[in-house]
Amino acid sequence: MSIIHVILSGGVGSRLWPLSTKERPKQYLPLFDDKTLFSHTVERNRPFCEQVIVVGNKDNYQLSREALDVIGLTDYTEIVEAAPRNTAAAIAFAAFSVAPGAVLLVTPSDHIISNEKAYSNAFKRAFQWAKNDYLVTFGITPHKAETGYGYIEYNGNEVISFREKPDIETATQFLASGRFLWNSGMFCFKARVFLEELAQYEPELFAAAHHAWQNQQGGFLPQFETLAIPSKSIDYAVMERSQRIKVVPATFEWYDLGSYEALWDYFEAKGHDHHFRANNMVLQTGQKHVELVGVDGLVIVETENTILVLPKSKSQEVKRVYDRLKG
Repeated sequence: MSIIHVILSGGVGSRLWPLSTKERPKQYLPLFDDKTLFSHTVERNRPFCEQVIVVGNKDNYQLSREALDVIGLTDYTEIVEAAPRNTAAAIAFAAFSVAPGAVLLVTPSDHIISNEKAYSNAFKRAFQWAKNDYLVTFGITPHKAETGYGYIEYNGNEVISFREKPDIETATQFLASGRFLWNSGMFCFKARVFLEELAQYEPELFAAAHHAWQNQQGGFLPQFETLAIPSKSIDYAVMERSQRIKVVPATFEWYDLGSYEALWDYFEAKGHDHHFRANNMVLQTGQKHVELVGVDGLVIVETENTILVLPKSKSQEVKRVYDRLKG
């Protein structure tokens, strides 16, 4: 039974603007031991998977090619979306491209994961469930009341419910109960099982995605057909509705580096002191000299064209700035 790593690489990382931009999203920034998050993702999963499928978009597929070339991976499949249609469609394209019985390990391209043994064990447990026609999600044991992640209410390997990103009061209750995991956005299942569930719960999305796939050329999807696909996440389209769900509670160290607060926590935990000045984090890709006097708990981001200053606690609000400027 073949195991295929599906890398979702289409995000723009808007909560890490201006460090992350449409031209070079966060997963392609060499901030992590001089490697990109994309490269870490590929290398982390190579021991388990016989094949790699990269699902990206027309704005970043060249960056994926460059990253794969650097690490010497030449045998991979490329799927290039003409427009972003969220994760349900992206995963459907990967599932259409492989044998129905192939097991897909689906991961975002912007996570940092430590403890390879614990990660391997979690994958092995997920694979056993996937072989038995379950859709498996990975849940991360929370260590703080985080408002930037979705949550999974669980009992053993059973999923009781999926919860949207909570406010701080609700997140605190989740943490105290011991019944919730962070939703990692990582999945494992057979291509056939995922497509069956997608067709059952989202027949319009399934049909539109299949039509777009039938009109792809060399892995490049057509724009008109792509835009006809409803934009829905895999969680909303399938995982929250299917009766074939299992969760693997994971014990490996996991960072979803989607915000400046998450970056702060990661760099602090790993002893990357060069990013900190007193209790402030400074990230620079430009050449300006930055000094701080009498301030505390700030994130300062300096790029060639932009300076962003914010309290660490307001990291989730950066997306509003990105959306305002984009609009």
